[in-house]
Amino acid sequence: MDTSVHASLGVGMIGLGFMGRTHVAAYESARRAGYPCRLVAVCDRQAERRAGQVAVAGNIATLDTPRAKPASPGDARREAARGVSRATGAARLFDPSQVCVYADAADLLADPAVQLVSICTPTDTHVDLTIAALRAGKHVLVEKPLALGSADAHRVVEAAAAAQTLCMPAMCMRFWPGWPWLKAAIDAQTYGRVESAVFTRLGSPPAWSAFYQDVQRCGGGMVDMHIHDTDFIRWCFGDPQSVASTGTEQHITTIYRYPSGPPHVVAEGGWIDGLKFRMRYRVAFERAVAEFEFGREHPLMLTHGNLSEPVRLEPLSAYDLEIRYFVEAIAGGDRDFRATVADAEAVARLLEAERESLLTGVPITL
Repeated sequence: MDTSVHASLGVGMIGLGFMGRTHVAAYESARRAGYPCRLVAVCDRQAERRAGQVAVAGNIATLDTPRAKPASPGDARREAARGVSRATGAARLFDPSQVCVYADAADLLADPAVQLVSICTPTDTHVDLTIAALRAGKHVLVEKPLALGSADAHRVVEAAAAAQTLCMPAMCMRFWPGWPWLKAAIDAQTYGRVESAVFTRLGSPPAWSAFYQDVQRCGGGMVDMHIHDTDFIRWCFGDPQSVASTGTEQHITTIYRYPSGPPHVVAEGGWIDGLKFRMRYRVAFERAVAEFEFGREHPLMLTHGNLSEPVRLEPLSAYDLEIRYFVEAIAGGDRDFRATVADAEAVARLLEAERESLLTGVPITL
């Protein structure tokens, strides 16, 4: 990317839990690759996180940049908000001597050095924080799900439409290596029409936060896991005519019916205690079968007749790719990007239909 004509975006991170740490590492990776972004502020209620005392496995740099003297009274005020640690040469999530730290999100949103905000807080805080950030004139990347229900998601749609800045939900499967490849193959009918598409996403409930024990706040396995495949199916095939679901909100299987589309579209997702994470798809075209299996040496295999061969995938992670994509969208002023808040609202409506089918035991027409 040519960054010569673009000023670097000051990035503010709200929430330094698992996904917040992932975003921080991805922004740093993008910066090192030449993308115009730089972490300038973080916000978290936990003091040790604000001090940068969290490592990100597989993607952390040793930071030893010396602290510069403040150039102005404004810079001096920003220095007062910085972390107290001046340790150098230690592996940290970020360098507290170079990043402002806040315990209150409102203070970060008031920081003029922040132009882009990543919101990686508990699900039930996403809507209000996103609206506040847009009203503060910030670009916003908000983790999924945007909201627990379509009515709240619509509030963000309205706020984003009124804003001069951009807002994108972090719907990571639209960027996951091997998944955009599938979308492109479906759209182009490279191997003919789709005859069957089956998606599986299962794992143990997240153990890193007590938040996930409260289904009313997090939405359970249906919203934490299954939402990814619901979104991806809708991205590939559009809104179904109807859905039929079985199971529970923690572990659900849904059949998506498309009268003029694929005759067999199914997704199983959710939480099962003690189960190792698994993410799969098997899509049968007229002339080939594509199979993705997370964790194996060649995740995506394509079979033609008796010949199976691996598909070469992008080496970057979905989180790296979505953040680089959003930074580029901001630099180009592009509002028609891959994942929109309107998409997130539509997915919330689709999940509501699945939940209704789950509770009533009958298919629900959309």
